[in-house]
Amino acid sequence: MKNIFKLLFVSLLVLPFSCHDSENIVDELLEPVNGAVVRGVEVYTTEGQGLINSSNNESAFVATIEEQDVQDGGLMAEIRMYVDFIDYTPDNGDASTMALAQTFLPSDMYEGPHGLPRKDIVLTWGEMKTALGFVGGEAIAGDLLKIQFELELTNGEVYGYQDAAGSILGGFFSSPYTYNALLSCDPAPGDYLVKMYDCYGDGWQTTGAGDNVTVQTQGLEVYVDGDVRNYMMCSQWNPWEGTPDCTPTADGFYAETFANIPEGASVVTWSWIQDYYAEIGVEVYGVGEFDSNGEWTGPLLFSSNGGENPTDCSTGGLIAPGLLPISQCAQ
Repeated sequence: MKNIFKLLFVSLLVLPFSCHDSENIVDELLEPVNGAVVRGVEVYTTEGQGLINSSNNESAFVATIEEQDVQDGGLMAEIRMYVDFIDYTPDNGDASTMALAQTFLPSDMYEGPHGLPRKDIVLTWGEMKTALGFVGGEAIAGDLLKIQFELELTNGEVYGYQDAAGSILGGFFSSPYTYNALLSCDPAPGDYLVKMYDCYGDGWQTTGAGDNVTVQTQGLEVYVDGDVRNYMMCSQWNPWEGTPDCTPTADGFYAETFANIPEGASVVTWSWIQDYYAEIGVEVYGVGEFDSNGEWTGPLLFSSNGGENPTDCSTGGLIAPGLLPISQCAQ
């Protein structure tokens, strides 16, 4: 199962000013941000959804970058690309490390449509492992990769993410210097058990509450190769069966259902969308079956309260919106 931090996609924004005006603006902005930027013209991963598949050495980070300085590329000495591996699964040991992956010289660049030096990049997972010195077992699904760029000028000055002032992080400059991708894997196919809790006992209110809300939407969202599925406990306020495909509950406190991941699925992500009253808890268990005692045999992959009482609302919102660290790799 793949869970992700979504990759920060950066695109070139065309601003409504003339070429003469743009040159003035470039001169004004480049000086306070230390004289140069590395713009991300296009950035993505081959798996989509900001994923690098650890089951596939050819899974890759792909980008087109563009260097700009006050001499339109004339000050560039080299651009260095690093892989920063952040171990979010320390149960197998903390392998966090950073390594130089590739170096680009002016001779490696080509002239882009704005007369500035560009470079098309493909950095595979196999190449990342080699750069990091990984031999096997260090990285698993759920760990984070940061692809970071560092620009050195001919005068010896070096700039990276720490030098990216707000004026160059968006708009025409689009230069964050760093991009995140989540390490994933080929997901284990089968049924995942989803346990849904509500500590108030009135089912889930994800969008809102009251007579003006006729249908609750979203909740737990599972993306499977372009197919988006939503799982939620029915709410008594809209009424119990008012939301399409919601899971019925006998008491408003608890319900359970299954999320099926089909054989051959490649891109799977789990996300939490919204909890209107901050009273919802969720547990997700990996592929398994009920044993003779009625217990699910699959491993606990996610608990909204760290494995403790999932209905404890004493600390406020139980689940932060966004991608959830849920993964179970195929054997």
